[in-house]
Amino acid sequence: MSAVNLASQTTAAEFDRRNLDWYLDKLVQVLVFIAGISAIIFVLGIFTFVTMEGFGFLLEDFTFSEFFFSEFWEPSDEDAPEYGILALAAGTASVTGLAMLVAIPFSLGAAIYIGEFATGKTREYLKILVELLAAIPSVVWGFIGLSIMNPLIIDVFDVPVGLNVLNAGIILGLMAAPIMTSIAEDALKAVPDRYREAAEALGATRWQVIFKTVLPAAKNGLLGAVLLGVGRGFGETMAVLMATGHAVNIPGSLFDSVRALTATIAAELGETAVGSPHYQVLFTIGIFLFVVTFLINLTADLVVRGVRKG
Repeated sequence: MSAVNLASQTTAAEFDRRNLDWYLDKLVQVLVFIAGISAIIFVLGIFTFVTMEGFGFLLEDFTFSEFFFSEFWEPSDEDAPEYGILALAAGTASVTGLAMLVAIPFSLGAAIYIGEFATGKTREYLKILVELLAAIPSVVWGFIGLSIMNPLIIDVFDVPVGLNVLNAGIILGLMAAPIMTSIAEDALKAVPDRYREAAEALGATRWQVIFKTVLPAAKNGLLGAVLLGVGRGFGETMAVLMATGHAVNIPGSLFDSVRALTATIAAELGETAVGSPHYQVLFTIGIFLFVVTFLINLTADLVVRGVRKG
């Protein structure tokens, strides 16, 4: 009888353990599912909130031609408020475009060196350094533009103000370069080694292998890195606010002060009455920024997916 009882107890213990493992497995699956969809829920929640806050302006005061093609931004004017974002969009585009001219050569050059030339600890140290650069807060970059780049531009180029497109473009380019470097380096690593070996077997030099074989094979991933950098530059706020001069102006040169869309929201939202047309138009700008950055990131994601499938 004792042997039968012992076997029965052992079977019951194994059954309880299997039930516990099953419940734990289901619990982990539920937690992973919640974590997986949480980002989607948060994005939808943010978009819903922004849309609801700006919906009143879209229904009552929104005029397509004035909003997108007028360069006059005077929403606080009590007599004749004007809601044109052309100058703001031009300021954002000019700063982002210059930033990409700065960031692309630096990021691609760093990615090529880290992925194709650096070895051992040198590669690891450089990758850590790139990650540290990406972790620098934007307000710190803004202080660099305000306190270092501003007087430097005034002295070097003999201009009255150093807070301009050039200042913000350089700062924003340095901010976008680390994330572009990381993604570009991953794209270069994804190129199979047999491509390099085949090119070397045909007598190609190291640089010929990189420029004729590796870069063309990784072009989709590199394009994805550039697009993500554009998205980072387009949505940046604090550094652009501090380095551009914050003047509503369509730039005619690199030394003109401008105002960005994101900086406008950051600077004016705290001073407007909740529910006023000025308050609502700022959220309408937020909707526009959300849509543009979403399209940029979606394009980059599709490009990266394309290179993975290839």
